[in-house]
This record gives sequence, C-alpha cells and structure tokens, in this order.
Amino acid sequence: MRIALALTGTALAVGSAATLALQSPAGAQAVAQAPQNAPATVPSVGPGGAPRSFADLTARLQPAVVNISTTQQIEVGRRLPRFTPGTPLDELFRRFQDQQGGGATGEGGEPVTREASSLGSGFFISPDGYLVTNNHVITGRSGEAVVDKITVTLSDRREFEAKVIGRDPLSDMALLKINATGLPYVNFGDSANVRVGDWVVAIGNPFGLGGTVTAGIVSALHRNIGASQYERYIQTDASINQGNSGGPLFDLDGNVVGINTAIFSPTGGNVGLGFSIPAELARPVIEQLRATGRVRRGYLGVNIQPLSTDIAAGLGLPKDRGEIVASVEPTGPASRAGIRQGDVIVKVNNQEVTVDNTLSYIVANTPIGRSVPIELIRDGQRRTINVTTAERPTETALNAQTAEEPDEPTATPPAGEASARQSLGITLSALTPEVRRQLRVAEDARGVVIASLNPNSDAARQGLQRGDLIVSINQRPTTTVAAAAAAVDAARRAGRDTVLLLFQRGTGPARFIGIKLMAPTPPATTPRR
Repeated sequence: MRIALALTGTALAVGSAATLALQSPAGAQAVAQAPQNAPATVPSVGPGGAPRSFADLTARLQPAVVNISTTQQIEVGRRLPRFTPGTPLDELFRRFQDQQGGGATGEGGEPVTREASSLGSGFFISPDGYLVTNNHVITGRSGEAVVDKITVTLSDRREFEAKVIGRDPLSDMALLKINATGLPYVNFGDSANVRVGDWVVAIGNPFGLGGTVTAGIVSALHRNIGASQYERYIQTDASINQGNSGGPLFDLDGNVVGINTAIFSPTGGNVGLGFSIPAELARPVIEQLRATGRVRRGYLGVNIQPLSTDIAAGLGLPKDRGEIVASVEPTGPASRAGIRQGDVIVKVNNQEVTVDNTLSYIVANTPIGRSVPIELIRDGQRRTINVTTAERPTETALNAQTAEEPDEPTATPPAGEASARQSLGITLSALTPEVRRQLRVAEDARGVVIASLNPNSDAARQGLQRGDLIVSINQRPTTTVAAAAAAVDAARRAGRDTVLLLFQRGTGPARFIGIKLMAPTPPATTPRR
C-alpha cells in the first residue's frame, strides 16, 4: 500500500495535505450575508437517523467549494546550438562550452521549459474572497516555492487569479485570496465532537471533474500515517481521489469538520481509505495565517521518539504511553528546566501523551511563553518539572546541522566482551582516537563502537550498522566495552529479554532503540562414551 495525495497534476511532485474553514471575521463587509451552512440547512432524515437524501445539503454547500488549478514553467532540458561537425562554428562553440564548464555534459545552452499544471480543491471561509486549500496544491515541483499562477474557478464558472496570503508546510495548509465580494462561504464545526460512524459528505474536484459530491462515514479518528509530526487525521470511506486535496469534509449539519488530504491506495485511486485534517487542528493555523501570514508554535527543544514496544520493553514500561527524550537542545527550554536525555515524558499540561495525542501536537498548541507542568519518568520514578515554552525555530534553523555517513572502523575489537557479543549479537570496540577520526565523531562523544554484527541478531534486524556508536545501555553510560557487558548482564539478571540502546550514527542525532537479547548459548558438555 502507498500514500497518495489527493492532488491531480501533470508534472508537479507534491507533499502531504490539509485545509479548513473559518468563521467570517468581525467587521466583514457583507455583514448581513449568512453562511451557506447556516443551521436551517440541516437535511431531513429518515427512520433511524439516516438521511433520506443529501441533495438539499449539497445545494447549499456546493457553491462555497471551488476548483483550483495551478501552472508553473519547469525546465525539462537544454537546447544546444547545432553546427555542422568539423566546421569553424562547431569548433568555436565547443571551445566556448569548455570554457563555461559545460563541456560534453550538455549543461550549457538555452533552457527548455514547458508549462506544468495541477488541480486541487478549496473553499471560501468569508464572503470577501478568503479561501483555504492545501499547501501542496500551490507548491511547485521543488516542494518549496509557490507555483507561478493560481486560478480559482467558482461553481458558476467564473475564474479569478488568487494570491497567497500565507502557507504552512508543516500542517500542509494555505490561505488564498481573490478580489471579489458577496461570495458564498462556509463555517467550520467542532471536529472534537465527531464520532466514528457519523455520516460525512465530501465535495471537491477529483480528476478535474469539478463539483463532485461523495458521502460516507467516519471510519476512524486520530490516524497517524507518517506524513507530518502534527497529524491526527479523520479517516473516512467517503470517496476521495486525486484532485480532492483542499476540499471540505462536512457533517450532516453542514459544518466543515475536516479537510480532505490523502488516501491509502495501491493504484492511486480510491479504495475507501481517505484522510482529512480535522478542523480543530486547522482552525488556529488559518487564523494565524490570516492575522500575520505565518504560524507560531510552542517549542521545548527536545528530540523525541515514540515509546514503541521494544523501547518500552527495554525500560520495563507499558507501550504507547509517553515518548522518550532522545536528545535535548543545550540552550532550549527543556534543558534549562532540567529535562534529560532518556526521560520518558508521559503528561504535558495535564494531557496524557499517547499515540493519538502526541507530545509534538500538545506542545505545538501550547501558548508561547507559558509555564506548563511536564510529568516524566526517570530511573523508574515519576516526577514533575515546570517548563516555559518558547517559539519553535524555523525548519531551516532546525535542519542546519546535517548528518554524514561515517566510515567503517578498522580497529580490532579487544578481547573480553563475549557477554555483549553473545547477548546482543554485536562485537564492540573502544572509541580510540583513530576510530573517532574515521567515524567523524564529535570530540565530546562517549561510547563504544560496533565492530561487527551477527546477521541473525535483533540488532541487525533493527538496522544497527558497523560503525554505530553505542552511548548507553538501559540508560547506563557505556564508555568502555566492560561497562556495556555489565549493563547487558544486569538486564539478564533482572529477567529482562530486551535492553534499551542509545546509539549515534556519524554526526546525526542520537536515537533510542530496543534490542531483544539472544538466547544464551548452552554450555559445552562432554559426550558420553
């Protein structure tokens, strides 16, 4: 199965997805105009609460949904001048190409471009032309810059060129504006009250077929499909296809409860697994984009990992409750408050940290500058630390430090570490100055190096490699091979079958991983004769 975004395009590569609907702001020009999803639009229902028809609801909501098309000039090659081989012009051109660095690579010459287009959906959130769509709908092939032109087509076939008010790649949402007034618009509902099994209606522009309406139910809530650290999608079986990106998902009261975003599909078409960003997540993003053109989020300054089954087993904790701190930014709020690497954060501001309610989501929606209590587990003991949140830096700042692939160590592993080799399936080596240089490990880094792995070990299956630095085992520093062996032996004596490793690869960030211990080798016996 693969994730397919609900965006139709001929040449543009896209990211993930989102969208939302916003209340008409105070002081809007058309103050007497009512939203298309006013309470009077509730459709009649039949026995058992099932709708007799979606026709009345659709007639009121469809005018607020628009088709979005984009165009962009992309380079597809280079056109080089052609001269008869061996002629003076041909020789002159070749010398010029060599001087410019083009040579025989074909990098010189005039760029050859063509117009690429894509299609998506959106909807108005005010009568004066503000509308919402996905960021990936208006993002070019590079995944960063906005496309050259955005055209919005209304249900009455009128077309307008739109300008970008603001966009947020992390949530995959964008706010656009067209120069028009008196437009049909919709409000959003409270997606926190949506329940699995509720009826929903999707309206959008699948495959360029504008004004398409589909219906289904909410299949699941708080879905995480690996598209974003802030995702908690509404899953629906309402038919969603390419081109639906940015279109609204309505409840039976006509309120926008989600923004159609992505699908799971082996072919790229609908198979009943569609995902929508909930309105509760989208609303604050759109409000900030409208007010300032950018989004501010809370920030702790920690790199975290989910408490997966193997990591939880290594710590002796239940899984899916809390997240473990893999690293702490030295000058960040968490460091100043005393949070350490290896702490398991289980509650933030009285909200449980779970798979459905992640640490990133809670912190991002915490007001900047507010002191919040954070409950964590350290060395098996619960404690509470107050942390004052800061503003999340830009993605450029966060990604400034890049990791490099290390060379493999050539040092010969010392003797005396049979326990670690038999229990973990890895042979360890001391971090000598020579090995440190080969691996390009920071001078302040401490640990032991993996010299080889048993291919049948869990360590190999989990992706550990020769040259990785083991920083700690079960949160005990492993500055020597003997210390690593002692930590493994202590885990066996405690009756654990999994240990928690903190490892680092090259200059990348350290990460926790749970490794199952190998079955002990039975002692050799003398055969009976």
